[in-house]
Amino acid sequence: MSDDKKITVSRTIDASPQEVWAVISNPARHREIDGSGQIVSDEKTDRITANGQVFTMNMNAPHMGGDYQTDNHVTGYDESRLLAWQTAPAGTEPKGWEWLYQLTPEGPNSTQVQLTYDWSKVTDKELLKKVRFPLIQEDALEDTLSRLASAVSGS
Repeated sequence: MSDDKKITVSRTIDASPQEVWAVISNPARHREIDGSGQIVSDEKTDRITANGQVFTMNMNAPHMGGDYQTDNHVTGYDESRLLAWQTAPAGTEPKGWEWLYQLTPEGPNSTQVQLTYDWSKVTDKELLKKVRFPLIQEDALEDTLSRLASAVSGS
């Protein structure tokens, strides 16, 4: 599902919310589940354990001229239920785009995972002239959930 300011995809994964959480809350595993192909590695980041944390990722994308880093500011944290962060080029404040995972148990070994890429909070008019949102397409988000399902089953 998408609208003009966000894209949301969902999938049922055959694992408990805690097993899914173990993967998404560990930045070292984000490259493994990244459907966009832009994540190179994490920058020695600890597991995400609270709102307000910042984790840094090493990235590569043509729209950024190749290699770069992002600082990801955790904006939503409810263990095994919700994890959200806003991304910004390293050393800068977030500009308003956000990633949001929502986990809903569907039984002891089944979890509905909803992934949203939301740029509705981007208000900088100069940035909006330069950047054409969405930078990540719906099929890349669907691939992320597919990779997440594989990562959880292989844990």
